[in-house]
Amino acid sequence: MGDIQGTQSGRHGWQVIPRVLSFVLHHDRVLLLRGAPDKRLWAHQYNGLGGHVERDEDVWTAALREIHEEGGPEVENLRLRAVLHIDPGTDVGVMLFVFLADARTTHVHPSEEGTPEWIPLTQLSDIPLVDDVAVILPRALDADRRGTVAFGHYTYDAEGDWTITWAETAER
Repeated sequence: MGDIQGTQSGRHGWQVIPRVLSFVLHHDRVLLLRGAPDKRLWAHQYNGLGGHVERDEDVWTAALREIHEEGGPEVENLRLRAVLHIDPGTDVGVMLFVFLADARTTHVHPSEEGTPEWIPLTQLSDIPLVDDVAVILPRALDADRRGTVAFGHYTYDAEGDWTITWAETAER
């Protein structure tokens, strides 16, 4: 097939793994997944619904698939609200595509990933969130109110603490 996108050249640039993270909304509540007790990452913590983008799908399709696989309801109005470039300090990073969606129904069911729960937006500080959700979700909601997409760069320091630097973007 050749080197049609420059991926086979002798110089290998920065590589990223594409992932999606979705927050499903219903009135004043957000659907979060409480991680299963046996999860390698984020056991018992609340996160959005998401995961890896498969080789044969685009990020929008991946977001819908992950919502369905992780026990979420039927959704509508799926919209991209943030893109985060995550540098974990290794040779491969992550490109995270953050979506918001509106629930058509509130029926959810558990999956092997965990249990989806509807959480009032006013009670997010009362539950054990995955650390960055407390930063990413408000930024995505703000971008949604403004009809924009937020862009961020996510890094870790030597102690493993993370920082997100957000780009200042003009509304269009």
